[in-house]
Amino acid sequence: MLPNYRRCISCRKVASKEAFWRIVRVYPSGQLQLDLGMGRSAYLCPEQECLKAAQKKNRLGKALRARVPQEIYQTLWERLGAVSPGAASRGSATRTTHEMQRATRTTQETLAAGPGDLSPKQPDCSRSTV
Repeated sequence: MLPNYRRCISCRKVASKEAFWRIVRVYPSGQLQLDLGMGRSAYLCPEQECLKAAQKKNRLGKALRARVPQEIYQTLWERLGAVSPGAASRGSATRTTHEMQRATRTTQETLAAGPGDLSPKQPDCSRSTV
């Protein structure tokens, strides 16, 4: 079976979708999630330059047609294992592994909190049309 190809919103590189991070604006709630959900998606290379350019030029926001919270970028920087460009000036340049895991877990819980049922609605077939 042929692989599904996607394009990075930052560097425009084309590769298999497994090579990218997927950011999703979930339908119908409009919340943003990483890697999961159905809705409008954007793909980003897991590289420092791509993430920096996407954050600086708001490429995720434009691709997803939504405001991207700072927590999403922070989670992506933590996944990358690097310090975000603004974090060094704020004095949080060093973080323990435990702190990073806790921050990622908290962000995922915050993003996942929302409408309980995101499954597609089934049509109402109880009425008969004769």
